[in-house]
Amino acid sequence: MPCLSASVREDTIVNIVKVDDTSRAACDTCKKFVGITYRLRDVPLSDGAGTVKDVIAGVCDQCDSVCVLPHQSVPAVAETISKTRKPVEGRVPAHMIDILRMASGEVGAGSDFVPQLVKYYIHKMAQEEISPAQVARLLKTELASGKAQKRISLKGRSVFDDVELVKSRTQLKTTSEVLKGVILKINVDILQKKNKKSIRILEDIAAACR
Repeated sequence: MPCLSASVREDTIVNIVKVDDTSRAACDTCKKFVGITYRLRDVPLSDGAGTVKDVIAGVCDQCDSVCVLPHQSVPAVAETISKTRKPVEGRVPAHMIDILRMASGEVGAGSDFVPQLVKYYIHKMAQEEISPAQVARLLKTELASGKAQKRISLKGRSVFDDVELVKSRTQLKTTSEVLKGVILKINVDILQKKNKKSIRILEDIAAACR
């Protein structure tokens, strides 16, 4: 059975299909266009990193192999890919964990919101909404110092790509440096300046996560 590529093209128009719907598609096994029926199948990723379980797929009526995956099944693929990725990890001084907990409380959330808070700021850095020069200055402050005794581990579909993008655009060479810079920026925005716009956005995100 053909494996599913980890990169799935998203079409502009979304047509929702149901189990037992029929159509036609190219079959890699039969080497021709064939009739297909949409069925629930376990489909392995082409890189061998995992299997998308019990997902709607277009199955060849002649050889019973998977020919196509409908657009509606893309989120299931993305979730499987996310689970197979290694977490983004780094070490920071203990007082920086306290900053994150306090910042989470400032936006009406608990400690469980800390990963979302950090990932939000990493994404803002990746999108260049936060100046690399500003982060570099923060990393030279006294608050940036201290023995890195605490580990931060982040999981998610895009956080790894965001961290690598930040590294490529800045002088930050390690994940730990990125995390420290992000935390110091969170301290400035949320705890020191109490930026109303940032707090309001994070309050909405925190409410949606409850």
